[in-house]
Amino acid sequence: MHTLVFLSTRQVLQCQPAACQALPLLPRELFPLLFKVAFMDKKTVVLRELVHTWPFPLLSFQQLLQECAHCSRALLQERPSTESMQAVILGLTARLHTPETEAGTQPLCRKHALRVLDMTGLLDDGVEQDPGTMSMWDCTAAVARTCIAQQQGGTAEPGLAPVPVEVRVDLRVNRASYAFLREALRSSVGSPLRLCCRDLRAEDLPMRNTVALLQLLDAGCLRRVDLRFNNLGLRGLSVIIPHVARFQHLASLRLHYVHGDSRQPSVDGEDNFRYFLAQMGRFTCLRELSMGSSLLSGRLDQLLSTLQSPLESLELAFCALLPEDLRFLAQSPHAVRLKKLDLSGNDLSGSQLEPFQVLLQAAAATLLHLELTECQLADTQLLATLPVLTRCTSLRYLGLYGNPLSAGLKELLRDSVVQAELRTVVHPFPVDCYEGLPWPPPASVLLEASINEEKFARVEAELHQLLLASGRAHVLWTTDIYGRLAADYFSL
Repeated sequence: MHTLVFLSTRQVLQCQPAACQALPLLPRELFPLLFKVAFMDKKTVVLRELVHTWPFPLLSFQQLLQECAHCSRALLQERPSTESMQAVILGLTARLHTPETEAGTQPLCRKHALRVLDMTGLLDDGVEQDPGTMSMWDCTAAVARTCIAQQQGGTAEPGLAPVPVEVRVDLRVNRASYAFLREALRSSVGSPLRLCCRDLRAEDLPMRNTVALLQLLDAGCLRRVDLRFNNLGLRGLSVIIPHVARFQHLASLRLHYVHGDSRQPSVDGEDNFRYFLAQMGRFTCLRELSMGSSLLSGRLDQLLSTLQSPLESLELAFCALLPEDLRFLAQSPHAVRLKKLDLSGNDLSGSQLEPFQVLLQAAAATLLHLELTECQLADTQLLATLPVLTRCTSLRYLGLYGNPLSAGLKELLRDSVVQAELRTVVHPFPVDCYEGLPWPPPASVLLEASINEEKFARVEAELHQLLLASGRAHVLWTTDIYGRLAADYFSL
């Protein structure tokens, strides 16, 4: 839906040279809508000039590219256009090349007021993107190049120094881009372009390089550290964690595929684990913890007991959890605060089922997002869990992919009618739609075995009819595990 104001703004921007000339004459209250329209329609000349002459101290993507009263389209939920992103960066460069004396000669309403450019919140789903859009990796590279170019531009003459601008970004780094990003962060120290990282994601990065980057980041800006595929082990983690713990405002710590070396316990291994736990106790603002694929069997109590405040998001995928781990979590202060819980890859079919149900009961009032992919839940276990699962009346997302389910899916669909907030269920292909499936089927077989498409089409149609009959056509039931369906903690 577009209002008359939006349509008029779009018309104004059709001729970009004329629109740029008209900008000084337009009320500054129109600039936010002008920015959204220019970004949406790739009016790059106007977009560059808007950033260059932005009349407010803050230009925030999260504020300007969301759904608004004039346009229902939320651009932050889409991949950003490469052309539009490049135009914003060019506008920033032009802004930095505007000396303070020149800015001060502008009329009050047109003074170069921009002090903070907040580019955080861009979509980063990791799926294949349109060639005309910019990924977070590309965005990181573009901002880094701007920082380095600004530093290499030399020192301005006295009295002609540009007004500093703080650029807030989410950064992505791997082995290939590490040196480039490190140079950019170093260049921003004392530069008119001050780079502030909100969320850092480092993939396949050696320990020493990870530490070097963490040392260059502003302690007051960082909200999330996300380390993936780094093969750190407990020793590497004990080296990195004190550098992470200095970020006192850190709200999210994600340690993916941090392979522990506790399968063969040693004195050094235990010392490293105790040191890691001690450092975890330094965080005062931590609300999300992800320890996917870390060996935590029988040790979850040690980890969670060190934290100063309850978590709202806990991801423990493929952590080989034991019944006592789930019992501790159910009785801990974290359970009653959880909004997001991921137990994927943990066997919940045997002795873990009862403590898992107790955990669900404890989290029922707050839980919004529940991920149970590959938990070996068959119809029997799902049906036994339905009474407590349906008490999670605020639940919006349920992930059940990779579980050997069949008729239990229909029972879940019927019983979930009481869950008015439920919007997405990612379910497995029913086991009776497979061909030649062994029993009990391993998760790897469920992911790779052949599906009888005709049988599945009938089941899918039946599920759809059940949704329609219960007045829930808006609820998405899908087998697509690669879509942009799982919510980030900060968007809950």
